[in-house]
Amino acid sequence: MSSYFTDLAQQYIDGEWRPGTGSWDIIDFNPYDDEKLASITIATVDEVDAAYRAAERAQKRWAETNPYARRAVFEKALRLVEEREAEISEAIVAELGGTRLKAAFELHLAKEFLREAVHLALRPEGRIIPSPVDGKENRVYRVPVGVVGVISPFNFPFLLSLKSVAPALALGNGVVLKPHQNTPVVGGTLVAKLFEDAGLPGGLLNVVVTDIAEIGDAFLEHPVPKVISFTGSDKVGRHVATVCAAHFKRSVLELGGNSALVVLDDADVDYAVDAAVFSRFVHQGQVCMAANRVLVDRAVADEFTEKFVAKVKTLKAGDPSDPSTVIGPVINSSQADALSGVVEQALAEGATALVRGTTTDNLVTPSVLTGLPADSALLKQEVFGPVAFLVPFDGEEEAVRLVNDTPYGLSGAVHTADVERGVAFAKRIDTGMFHVNDGTVHDEPIVPFGGEKHSGIGRLNGDTMLDAFTTQKWISVQHGRSGFPF
Repeated sequence: MSSYFTDLAQQYIDGEWRPGTGSWDIIDFNPYDDEKLASITIATVDEVDAAYRAAERAQKRWAETNPYARRAVFEKALRLVEEREAEISEAIVAELGGTRLKAAFELHLAKEFLREAVHLALRPEGRIIPSPVDGKENRVYRVPVGVVGVISPFNFPFLLSLKSVAPALALGNGVVLKPHQNTPVVGGTLVAKLFEDAGLPGGLLNVVVTDIAEIGDAFLEHPVPKVISFTGSDKVGRHVATVCAAHFKRSVLELGGNSALVVLDDADVDYAVDAAVFSRFVHQGQVCMAANRVLVDRAVADEFTEKFVAKVKTLKAGDPSDPSTVIGPVINSSQADALSGVVEQALAEGATALVRGTTTDNLVTPSVLTGLPADSALLKQEVFGPVAFLVPFDGEEEAVRLVNDTPYGLSGAVHTADVERGVAFAKRIDTGMFHVNDGTVHDEPIVPFGGEKHSGIGRLNGDTMLDAFTTQKWISVQHGRSGFPF
């Protein structure tokens, strides 16, 4: 596996694998055992420029390529993922500290999104719109934006890179991808290798492994990209949006969340417990859609709490390569320290620890806290790790108020015996997505995925990819003769 990382520890620019020319290296570590996986000399501003210029040159011919021919690249890429599933899974475990379960989950979704990219190549359709002017024909064409810059996060790097890269390419664009520094291979160069082997023409997809300490805002400010697709925190997302707006670029922002899973008084408690435990602790809680808060009607709070705590205590933490492990490491020491700080802050504010987790290096075991003051900032922010807050409520009105009392609006779920009661509840929540009688963590290839408030701008998946990565062009044809006033 180490040679696998070493082989991909380069920049990929204009169809060539090359070292960066920066003055320092990004060291790629396994977050569980601190093994050094690779060392990558970072890309400079010059390499960012070379990557964007390569994408710009290659894109024009690609946009003119028959979409049926473009489609074949994604069919081949899908076959390659299927053939290489075992080694990609090993890479996810090693670089992210993802469990076997998490790796399988990410790869399943990655394949689904590649299948959708195959169809997306044929999706753009033009329109002919009536004109009030005699003899005039209005044609509206759906055309690629040109070049898309993609910035992907560390938690689901393979999936979330593919999720923007594949549709942007399928729709006729060139792409430059900047993966997170903690996942440069799985989120970056592995994706480049996949498309290179699938026959994507050189220059169309470029990967720059770098850091803002080296390049500043060059990736965002460069004149070539017309759209920046960013997945990450709302703090960085705000900066991305500001820079893009100042340079007249479109930004698609998939940001953080503070989702709630709500258990109403008529819920199936055992099922709700299963959904809540998964929604909070999948991939150590490092998921934007994770259930930060579990809200439970007081009528069932005692039963739910007892069963929730009992199930959490069964979650095995440890080596992510062990198939029985449910809780692996968080991505790095700063995340681990931050999570310890969250638990300590909650206890200082008067919370009770029903389960008190421990921190050993990057391995943070689950904590379950209750009794936080209603005005605690912790109940309004995103907590990116295995810390669950249980919050009792009295009736639906209070539940709606509590769910909405956060700057975020990404996902959520409600459990009830009455499906239509659940749907009515969901309609009152200010989120981009909400689920009835299920978990909070879901993604599907053709549904609009995205958030409200601080959770993002724009949507991805399905037809919304057309809005994200194409633009509309009006061309009118005057078949007769127009009259002019002078």
